[in-house]
Amino acid sequence: MIQMQDVWKTYPNGVMAVNGISIYIKKGEFVYVVGPSGAGKSTFIKMIYREEKPTRGEITIDNQELSKMKERHIPYLRRNIGVVFQDFKLLQSLTVYENVAFAMEVIEEDKETIRQRVMNVLDIVRLKNKARFMPDELSGGEQQRVSIARAIVNNPAVLIADEPTGNLDPETSWEIMHILEEINERGTTIVMATHNRDIVDNMRKRLIAIEGGRIARDELRGTYRYEG
Repeated sequence: MIQMQDVWKTYPNGVMAVNGISIYIKKGEFVYVVGPSGAGKSTFIKMIYREEKPTRGEITIDNQELSKMKERHIPYLRRNIGVVFQDFKLLQSLTVYENVAFAMEVIEEDKETIRQRVMNVLDIVRLKNKARFMPDELSGGEQQRVSIARAIVNNPAVLIADEPTGNLDPETSWEIMHILEEINERGTTIVMATHNRDIVDNMRKRLIAIEGGRIARDELRGTYRYEG
């Protein structure tokens, strides 16, 4: 599914963010990516959806080699990879329905398919009754649920969640995690970067710990083990 082979990433300022990572994530896995600040987690995550390109090494997703991929092919890759961000990244001038529909409109789906699929994913994230609301009429947790709906509306094989509970209170964070778990149970591979010790230690999943740009631990039911 997702494979990295001897992947390195050095930025133009000389900072080495990823230092020889090799990893394989199977289809349908739920994986936490943890580690101290500045360890290379964000770079690791961004390379999966080709926001960053490795300096050296190979990254393959469903037999597509990302580092050799032409720029014009990246949008097609991202149709198969949903991304959820810490700060939601919703379009404030669009309704909940329109924010989610936008992800299908850009790939020119027909209106009826869009309507059916958008209402289906809003039902999954329990926001069907707020389809006509604007983002500023929603709580932070509700906005994150819209972000999740938008990320899964095109049925991606992989969902990347970059600190999805980072701006949320504990109760709301658990709501988000239960939704992500449901999505994973439907067959979507989830890779989630997080600093949330409580979630990691209570919802045991495969855990990849990155320290100094390297894989420090790779455990099937790992615990957090970091301060702060």
